[in-house]
Order: sequence, then C-alpha cells, then structure tokens
Amino acid sequence: MDRHTATPEVTELPGDRAREWVDYHHESAAPSTYVYEFVWDRTAPAEGPFCTDVDGNVLMDFTSHVAAAPLGYNNPKIMEPLAEFDLVDPLKIAGQDFYVAGGESPGDGVPGSSGLMERLTEATAHYDMDTVFLSNSGAEAVENAIKIAYDDSGGAKHAITFDGAFHGRTLGALSLNRSKSVYRREFPEISGVHDAPFCEDRTCTPETCSCGFFAGGVSRLREKLDPERGHIDPDDVAYLILEPIQGEGGYRFPSEAFTDEIAALVDEHDITLIADEIQSGVGRTGELWGSDHYALEPDVISSAKGLRVGATVSREDVFPEEKSRLSSTWGAGDIVAAAQGALTLDAIREHDLMDNATVRGRQFKETMRDADLPGVEDVRGKGLLLALQFASKDRRDAVLKAAFSRGLLTLACGHDVLRVLPPLDVTEREIELGADLLADAIEEVA
Repeated sequence: MDRHTATPEVTELPGDRAREWVDYHHESAAPSTYVYEFVWDRTAPAEGPFCTDVDGNVLMDFTSHVAAAPLGYNNPKIMEPLAEFDLVDPLKIAGQDFYVAGGESPGDGVPGSSGLMERLTEATAHYDMDTVFLSNSGAEAVENAIKIAYDDSGGAKHAITFDGAFHGRTLGALSLNRSKSVYRREFPEISGVHDAPFCEDRTCTPETCSCGFFAGGVSRLREKLDPERGHIDPDDVAYLILEPIQGEGGYRFPSEAFTDEIAALVDEHDITLIADEIQSGVGRTGELWGSDHYALEPDVISSAKGLRVGATVSREDVFPEEKSRLSSTWGAGDIVAAAQGALTLDAIREHDLMDNATVRGRQFKETMRDADLPGVEDVRGKGLLLALQFASKDRRDAVLKAAFSRGLLTLACGHDVLRVLPPLDVTEREIELGADLLADAIEEVA
C-alpha cells in the first residue's frame, strides 16, 4: 500500500468474512461498545489512516482507535525504530516492581518502562512533575490519581467533578462520571463527590455564561466553596478532577473564563487539581497536554490511550512514601507497549507532529465550515481533536453510517456529536480526502 496515493475502496460493509469474524467474536465476548462491524485484517496492507478489512475493503480510519493509535497503522515513525531491537520472550513482566535492562547502560536499547517514565517527567517538567506510576489503562491512571490525592490530603473526604465528565469504568472512576447514566446506574459509588457545570460555550465570559457555571458574574463553584456561605468546606476537598477538553461528554472545549476560574479556585483553596489527559494529551490538540492551552496548572496528570499504557504523573511529594501503598501486578509490565509509548513521544518531538496537528486541524475545520453543510450546527476542535455537532442524535448517527459506507471511520460522542481523530502525522491530501467523504455523507443524509 502506498500511503501517498491510497484511497478508500469499498464493495460491501460488512462483507461475508467480516460477519463470520464478528459472529465468532461474540460467541465468547460479553456485551460492550461496538460501533461498526469492521474487522481489520492485520496481515493485509495498512499504513497511517489506511487499513484493509478481511473482505479486502480499504478504509480510512479517522478514529485512531479512539486516540489509542495516535500514528495510525504500521507507521514507520514507530515501526522502524521498534524493528531495531532484538525482542525476546517474555515481553510481559511482573509490572513496575520488576526491573528490566534494555542495553549496556540505562538509556540504551529498548526504551521500556524506565525510558517511558523518563520521557514523561521531561514532558511534564513545566508543571514541576518528577514522578510517574505506570499502569495498564486510563481508568487505572485515574484510580491512582485519586488515590494519591486522597492520601496526600490527610483525610479530606470531598471531591469535585463536572457535568459531562467521563473518567473511566472502574468503580472509583465511575463515581466521577457525569455523562451517560448507563455508565453508573446501580453501581456503588465513592461518597463525597460533588459536581459543577462544565463550560459549553468556548467564547463565554462570566457575564454571558449560559451553561450555569457562572451566575450573575460569579461561579457556582466559588459559591459552593465559600468558607462562610458555601456548603463544601474547601479544607476538606481532596481533589478537583476535570478533562481540560471533555471527550465522551461531547468534545466540549471550555472558555478561558471557565479555566481561569478553576485555576484561581484551586490556587486560593490549595486544592489538588487532577487533569484527565487520557484523550486530550500526547500531542493530540497541538500541545503535548490539553492543559497547556489554558491557565490550568495541574498537580496530577492521568494519561493513557496514545501513550499505549496508563500513567499517573505528579510530584514526588504528592505520591505516598509508604511502600506497597501503590502497586500493580502487570502495570508497566508490557515491554512492547512501554516502548511504543516512549517512541510515540519521540516521534511527536522529532517530526514536529504537534505543529502538524495544529495546521491539519485548522485545515479540516476551515474546509467543513466553508462547506456550510446542512444539519451541522458547529465545527470545533483543537489540533486533531475535532468534532461536528448536529441538529439531532438521529442526524449524527445517520452521518456516521453513511461515512462508514464510503470507507471513512468516525466516532460518536456526547448526544449529537461526531468526533474525528486522524493520525497525528495526517497529510494535507488525507485531510482533504476525509473531509470530502464526510461532506458527501452529510449531504446524502440531508
């Protein structure tokens, strides 16, 4: 496959072999979130956003596996340096509590968990972070973030989350979710979690706010935390957690007024700020972290997806000193995944992929806005974290299916939002091609 000339080529989706594989999968699988009957053939040609399914259809993947494959398929920026290493068995060891050497001295050979942690402390040095705990997933990264925040607080029992939040599916993370009810319904929850409105208008001011965060020029959260008039004692708040840009809640980009107020409140009351960067981090927005776009100064960052493993990053003084307070049997134990995460960070830096994300994201937004497409109420994004909001959920769902039938993979989020996540090294041609396919799908549905 030549990425420079490849285009989607679709006969039937799903085809006969795809249906066979889907049926085989569901013989053993519990119900989950399945978007398409798309079955990637990992033995067939694929590179960047282009991949081949088991029936020979060539598709253009603008989901990047929900941002978990930030450079798409078989990208030489990852594959070539990875191929230089002589991989051995086992490639999965017993986690962060076991050490593994990759060369003659630290820093040589396969950049496993140690190399990944070093890169993460470099990537968060502007927040004075110097310590990392690796785990298996984003949910575990959030779990460990809230655990160290509770531990560091000295017994504080309250936490603050936001409407529309999604932080994972483990029980602790679920307690912080405020998106779809199906995620939390009838599951037990952590007590003491309070919520506040999340900004829906990226241009609002305290005086023009319509989302409910500000009222009469004063934020509701400030009123709740007021030591004299509020009902939450700020000294008893262990942490405030937010996604700098909400993902599952609908790709909501907050205003500077909102993030300025959050930054001011956590500073005034000395509240630990946890930034959930699982979808907005690792260069996706044109900055390494979504927080970098705002006045936010996180104390803890939770990362995963594009990092290939889970990571909780903070300062040494925030992490517990007590041995065994944190542990994870397999967290950081996948040597290949840790190496992929390290090489992803290397590729972002060496190939200027954050600049590319900014330029190509701007191209996509301008193309879609200039097209003035029917039923599209908003086109928004930072870098290559992109979204289209539709007049209704039904319209959004129909567009997703119509795009799929043309060989373009996208994803839903929120109630009526379509998210678009091209690989970080997406080209001008690929953005133009994907935008044209999406526009055709929108016109067909209209």
